[in-house]
Amino acid sequence: MALRRTKLIAALAAVPLVLGLASCASAGEASSADDVIKIGVVGKADPQWAAFETAAEKAGIDIEIVDFSDYAQPNPATTEGELDLNQFQHIVYLADYNVSAGEDLTPIGSTAIYPLGLYSTKYDDVADIKEGETVAVPNDASNQARGLLVLQSAGLITLKSGGTIFSDLADIDEAKSKVKVTALEASLTPTSLPDVAAAIINNDFVEDAGLTFSDAIAKDDPTDPNALPYVNIFATRADDANNETYLKLVDIFQTDADVQAGLVEASGGTGVPVVTPVADLKDSLAKVEADTKAAKG
Repeated sequence: MALRRTKLIAALAAVPLVLGLASCASAGEASSADDVIKIGVVGKADPQWAAFETAAEKAGIDIEIVDFSDYAQPNPATTEGELDLNQFQHIVYLADYNVSAGEDLTPIGSTAIYPLGLYSTKYDDVADIKEGETVAVPNDASNQARGLLVLQSAGLITLKSGGTIFSDLADIDEAKSKVKVTALEASLTPTSLPDVAAAIINNDFVEDAGLTFSDAIAKDDPTDPNALPYVNIFATRADDANNETYLKLVDIFQTDADVQAGLVEASGGTGVPVVTPVADLKDSLAKVEADTKAAKG
């Protein structure tokens, strides 16, 4: 999801959408190269975005990077036409949104995949976490499931199902688990560190918490071939999937050296840039959406 920022809804804290957005293309209406193309992100200060703006300008494309404070906001804003594109999530997160909201946002390009880390201000080694202590995970469905898989791999919990992209707190076998788990809105997991043994922290919030990516005491493996659903993507409305300007912007992001360097820098060197065929992204989205519908009953 970044799957950075792996670098997949839930009851997140309601924060008003960024005010003062100028009107932009409505859903299904392709924008011309002369329009300002609005791209929603979480973490505008990350260095790849300044480099991306410069590269887009050189290509004659005027873009505006619109920053959001949490993950709940960019997809609805894209659906409503307040944004043209967004780039903040992985396939699992998008699938959950589409199924839950009945929408059809679609990926038009990949960016990177990021490991998801477990952080602590009390312990330097996951093995030192004491039995019965509490660990925090994000409360959005996709990142919660991924976080629980990290905890299971670290030997802190056991999941009844063995662990899937749909695992939630109810899947935890408490009798066989070393720690208790609590779920918090993703942006709050860093601030919970003084009160918990450790927390799964999404990459967008690591540095804001005064941490570095190397501080993680456990993490997943972004190079696993089964990690495709956690590849981060550019997403837009289905009607705009073939917009030539949008596709050009994806190409710029994937090929501009300064953008790529900024992406890796922002992830503390942990992000793995990827160029995945769009057809594969769409196939993965369709599969995860089908699995999500089945899981939701």
